[in-house]
Amino acid sequence: MAAGIEVRPYAGVGAEVLGIDLSGDLPDDLFEQVRQAFVDHGVVFFRDQQLSREQHIGFARRWGDIVVNRFFVPDPGFAQIAEVRKEPQATANIGGGWHTDHSYDAEPAMGSVLVARALPARGGDTMFASMYAAYDALSDGMKRTLSSLNAVHSSRHVFGRQGAYDDGSGRSLHPDLATQDSVHPVVITHPLSHRKALYVNPGFTRHFEGWTAEESEPLLQQLYRHAARPEFTTRFQWRPGSVAFWDNRATWHYALNDYPGQQRLMHRITIAGGPLGR
Repeated sequence: MAAGIEVRPYAGVGAEVLGIDLSGDLPDDLFEQVRQAFVDHGVVFFRDQQLSREQHIGFARRWGDIVVNRFFVPDPGFAQIAEVRKEPQATANIGGGWHTDHSYDAEPAMGSVLVARALPARGGDTMFASMYAAYDALSDGMKRTLSSLNAVHSSRHVFGRQGAYDDGSGRSLHPDLATQDSVHPVVITHPLSHRKALYVNPGFTRHFEGWTAEESEPLLQQLYRHAARPEFTTRFQWRPGSVAFWDNRATWHYALNDYPGQQRLMHRITIAGGPLGR
């Protein structure tokens, strides 16, 4: 192991990676250690980083192609970086409920790299939940029931016309581009860890394929309650210089909206993934 590198697991999900500077070009051996921590823990956290926009982009590109977000306001001059912004006068935030980024895409995003730029004096933490742990804790009977099911995910009800974000707050752009409907297995085999993970989420999952929304709702709600159990979750407290990098195929996240009258600005880059299989 390279000198000074420590991976400190959190309870519930995730790990903090210490002794690393993301602003430079990481040597291959160091990058592989970070990659393994990401695979093992689903989300990795870094403290005391001083990342410029260019360095944020450079770190993200090390992992894969960047997905330019269709719906979020971009950082001026950097289309690859989406602003996750809440101004003091706003009441609604972005990501204020459990979800998985881009599950509505035919090839869902691999991960998202979020950098803190402006933080409230208190509040504004992000919750994460492990979909590995959620799957592992299901009964054998439920695992069998879910093993053959697919679910329909959509962007329309969130980012589209008359969707949750179409409220005049400026949280989202281009509602006419919210036309994505995709079908994915309810239980996936993660392409890197080869572990089983639950792959539905309250933000974008609409119903099971071949089932009506009414038929789907009781089972989906049961799965959502199960997956958000406290023992599967971590609450990450942001500080200046904090960076979080999460795996959208293995985790949920939830941005808490508990800082009225204060600003919060984060920069997010989303990294492309691929098709998901059972």
